[in-house]
Amino acid sequence: MKKPAKFWEKLSDKKVRCTLCPRFCMIAPGKVGFCRVRKNEGGELQTLVYGSIVSMAADPIEKKPLYHFWPGSNVFSISTVGCNFTCRHCQNWTISQATIEGAGLEELSPEKAVELTKRYNCLGVAYTYAEPVIWFEFCYDTAKLAHEAGLYNVYVTNGYMNLPAWEEIRPYLDGMNVDVKAFSDEFYRRICGVPSIKPTLETCEWAVERRVHLEITNLIIPRENDSPDEIRKLCRWAVEKLGPDVPLHFSRFYPHYKMADHPPTPVETLERAVKIAKEEGLHHVYIGNVPGHEADNTYCPSCGELLIERYGFEVARYALKDKRCPKCDAEINIVGK
Repeated sequence: MKKPAKFWEKLSDKKVRCTLCPRFCMIAPGKVGFCRVRKNEGGELQTLVYGSIVSMAADPIEKKPLYHFWPGSNVFSISTVGCNFTCRHCQNWTISQATIEGAGLEELSPEKAVELTKRYNCLGVAYTYAEPVIWFEFCYDTAKLAHEAGLYNVYVTNGYMNLPAWEEIRPYLDGMNVDVKAFSDEFYRRICGVPSIKPTLETCEWAVERRVHLEITNLIIPRENDSPDEIRKLCRWAVEKLGPDVPLHFSRFYPHYKMADHPPTPVETLERAVKIAKEEGLHHVYIGNVPGHEADNTYCPSCGELLIERYGFEVARYALKDKRCPKCDAEINIVGK
């Protein structure tokens, strides 16, 4: 569905500049921006995907992954098509790189999204699967209604949005998982198709400053972003800028999309990354996409007590008492529950 877009400015000759994300696309009349879902129509920027849904489901919050945010709850997940990245390893490329015309989109109003969230006994809404940044207008309207209904809102995002847009949605945004895809501009240029990692890091730092619950994910790809030096730099930045309690998820890569020639990440590589992260001072470090691994659980950083036991996306055991370790009484960074 078309609707007037937010965050843009008029230029000469009926051109417009989109200011939603750091690409700052200059768009001629009749053309779309890089994300393919924001179009200049007669000198006015329109979103083409307001309420246009390609996927929706009730998911465990752990699937996002968010391990320290309302653990064990279900979240109503929604997505449209398109993205402002072109990641060669994208796990959801069939929707992130899809066109509007061929995607079989369904229409959903913010009111209906909130209604479905309640119907399926979900505690909140997740804007996920593809990139939520690109359909800001619908996410904002839905998040506002969800907030007013007592539901939480979470973004699963590449973080590539300008700070004025983050500030606008801040009153209704409760949690985020930001995908920090590597820790180098070179990787972001070559693999993701964007000039710099800087806006993503700024988003993470903004979330901490503005008290939005933050977790970060780093998908480790063999021969691309798996060097101990790069992982150590990522972890050192996380401790210094986000704090030692920020949860960090090292996720296992599987061959996919344009990187089908790469092998899966060895589990040993992920375990080495966890070791580095703990050496740098991070308290909550996880291994994803390896069901049953002990690093999928939450342990007390003070005494080592098992606090939350998981298998896949299921919480098998929850031992916290009022967000504290039952053994040593240390306070744990958990939202909800």
